[in-house]
Amino acid sequence: MLFSPMTLGQLELPNRLVMAPLTRIRSGKEGIPGPLVVEYYRQRASLGLIVSEGIYPSPASRGVPGQPGLVTAEQIEGWAAVTAAVHAEEGRIFAQIMHAGRVTHEATNGGHEVVAPSAIAIEGETRTYEGKQAYPVPHALTADELPGIREEFVRTARNAIDAGFDGVELHSANGYLLHEFLTPAANQRDDNYGGTPENRARFVIEVTQAVVDAIGADRVGIRISPEHNVQGALELDAADVRDTYGYLVDALAPLKLAYLSVLHKDPASELVQDLRSRFNGTFLLNTGFGVVTTREEATSLISDDLADAVVVGRPAIANPDLVRRWREGLPVNEADPATFYSDGAEGYTDYPAYQSSN
Repeated sequence: MLFSPMTLGQLELPNRLVMAPLTRIRSGKEGIPGPLVVEYYRQRASLGLIVSEGIYPSPASRGVPGQPGLVTAEQIEGWAAVTAAVHAEEGRIFAQIMHAGRVTHEATNGGHEVVAPSAIAIEGETRTYEGKQAYPVPHALTADELPGIREEFVRTARNAIDAGFDGVELHSANGYLLHEFLTPAANQRDDNYGGTPENRARFVIEVTQAVVDAIGADRVGIRISPEHNVQGALELDAADVRDTYGYLVDALAPLKLAYLSVLHKDPASELVQDLRSRFNGTFLLNTGFGVVTTREEATSLISDDLADAVVVGRPAIANPDLVRRWREGLPVNEADPATFYSDGAEGYTDYPAYQSSN
């Protein structure tokens, strides 16, 4: 069943393997994807759906050096070459829109003010163009500033469609801006966007609705990671997690989005399956983050009806022909973490496709 076709929005996917959004920092200081990025995505077009690496919607929202954007004409043109190459191979690709929020530094985003729901810094250091530096205390966004941030997502969604993407995924996971509004660890506001689960979910719902209004619900997916607890986005109160994400998904369900993508280590948990039931639409599941999803696990997630499609990361990095390898039970390449965040083709476009010894 993992290799059976399925419908996602208005797309027909040939299989149920989705390439996870994977930070690879190969787009230079100007954030423009070049020929190397084009080749990387082209190689992986046999996957049912590709979700791009996180793409920033404004210079201030850039999270890591080498991250691509979808803001300037040059960036849009660069992505247009990517989507054209994927489509030439009969592939499908969504753009993940990622506002880093407080998970960045002025030395990374060109000196722009770092923003978040509340003025709470992440503990630890981040990699910048000037070396590792401590995370700064972010500026707490005012209610008057939120429409401008929302418009960044809308404008970038339109740019994505102009660049030939089949749709967009809103990144509301892993501690970035939208997720920061959901978690009380980052959101300690006392206005309509903080406090109760309903208030903390409000901005994510508003952004999603605005993007749907701009490009259509069948072109919009969203990614969440309840209880993942990375990058300072701690969600340790199970009741609050259930209430917050239950309210969020209940509000999103009527929009009829292309999909809901959930990152969670326990796919059969009551929380995850309750969110699937509430959403009542195409449900993508990612069980690993720094953990390799195996063929056997991916197969069982579909055969046990825990998800409609499986989101995979490291296997897709190391195996451009992952669909064929897993379908035919062939050996797989192992990913090299030392080259995940480096420059050039090594560990990026030089993983070989399977070659028969005959």
